Amino acid sequence: MVIFRKRIAGLSPSTLERFVLRARRAVHLRDPVNVLVTSSSELRTLNQRFRGADKATDVLSFPSPSVERSKARPMAGEVAVSAEIARENAERLGHSVADEVKILILHGMLHLAGFDHERDNGEMARKESRLRRQLKLEVGLIERMQRRNRPPAAKRRTA
Repeated sequence: MVIFRKRIAGLSPSTLERFVLRARRAVHLRDPVNVLVTSSSELRTLNQRFRGADKATDVLSFPSPSVERSKARPMAGEVAVSAEIARENAERLGHSVADEVKILILHGMLHLAGFDHERDNGEMARKESRLRRQLKLEVGLIERMQRRNRPPAAKRRTA
C-alpha cells in the first residue's frame, strides 16, 4: 500500500505501487511493503521515536517482526520517505522528484531485506547500484554518500 501525505509531481499512487512491486521483486522481498510519502517533520518525529535521532532524514525502514510475518497477512515492513528532502536531493542532483522518491524507496527496501551499508563492506552499495540500473534509476543513495566522503582528487601538473 502507498500513502501520500505529501504529493509528488509526476507520481501517482498507482505508478508508485507498480514501482514498489517491481522493486520488491528485484530485492527478493516475498511479502508486501507499505510506503509512506510524507513531510520532513513527520520523518523527524519517526526518527526520534524509533532511532533516537532528533533530525529529519530522507528515508526510514521499519522491518516487520518475524511474529508479524507469520500472520494471515504477512508484511515485509514499511518505508517512509520525506517528500521535501526528496525534492531537495532531486534539484541538487538534476533528476525528477519522482525518480528520487523511487531511489529512496529502493534503498529502504534493501534495508528491509537485511542489508546494512554501515556494516557490510559495500555489499548493499553493490546491490543497490545493480538494482538501480536494472530499474532504470539515477545515482543511488549510497553512491552519493561515498562520492561526498571521497577526498578530492589531486590536481594534475602540466609540463
